[in-house]
Amino acid sequence: VIGKGMTPPQKTLFPLEKISMDWRQKRRPGAGLYNLGSTCYLNVILQCLTYTPPLANYLLSRQHSRFCSQQGFCMMCIMEDHVRKVLYSSATAIRPRAVIRDLKFIGEFKPDIPGDAYEFLRCTLNAMHRACLSGSSDLDNSSQETSIIHEIFGGFLRSRVTCLSCKTVFDFFKVFLDVLLKIKGASSLTTALEDFVKPKEVDGKKCFKCSKCKKKVAASKVVTVHHAPRVLTVCLGRADHRSSRKLSQVVEYPECLDLRPYTSDPAGEPILYSLYAVVVHTGHTCLGGHFFCYTKASNGQWYKMNDVSVDSCAIHTVLGQQAYLLFYAR
Repeated sequence: VIGKGMTPPQKTLFPLEKISMDWRQKRRPGAGLYNLGSTCYLNVILQCLTYTPPLANYLLSRQHSRFCSQQGFCMMCIMEDHVRKVLYSSATAIRPRAVIRDLKFIGEFKPDIPGDAYEFLRCTLNAMHRACLSGSSDLDNSSQETSIIHEIFGGFLRSRVTCLSCKTVFDFFKVFLDVLLKIKGASSLTTALEDFVKPKEVDGKKCFKCSKCKKKVAASKVVTVHHAPRVLTVCLGRADHRSSRKLSQVVEYPECLDLRPYTSDPAGEPILYSLYAVVVHTGHTCLGGHFFCYTKASNGQWYKMNDVSVDSCAIHTVLGQQAYLLFYAR
């Protein structure tokens, strides 16, 4: 097996043992968020991140801002401030003004134009990750991947490519912060995950360059989770790119998920995750419509968070939605 892409870091930015997966404080849910134009897509992501226990624990400890020397925009400082406001506020709803003010630094978003929650999640985590790296220049890639953001949300995928001529096996490793699953024809999260790890022909008849055969060859590829993240974020790809319609089918998802069958070593001990947040999109196309979410607060109760409103609900309601994003924690 010829491997590529897993080098040990020279420096660890955030030590793993400092990550606390359980809430340090149990409290009632925090405030709702005002919709300031067409901002439901960012409200749901802010809420899901606020109720991600290891991230909230870190942000509430103010470890970042105490040592932050960044001038101007810093996504970690913004999130620290935001999470504190939401969880400690006596108001029923607050305005996420700082996030709106700095939208252009997060990604290509405008407050009055509807955006995509998945894209906003990716851009927000990237902006937070960049903020963790500020002040640390010349870091190798592996060391950069030891930021608190990568330690919480990051895992590794392995692509195992087999040359169909000489049968040589090549392993390529890639970091991920979320997994995008195709759901066409999938009735559940588990069937979508099974499809994700199924062996596939490499696109195109001969597009893999085999270093043994010294030419382009036909090949097969199997993608598996090689290193499971502490928090697993899954996007159920509801955009049908051919028709630009939305795939509205029900995709069942469990409260408790074992990721083990979809890993590089499917026979090992179970890797168990518990659902703690769900983003739902309503509307017939992916461009319009409305986002709301369900999150599990530190008191163990589930709540529906729809912009300013925060209402308690039962787990069977949470599990019966047309989910777009699923958040699972180990």
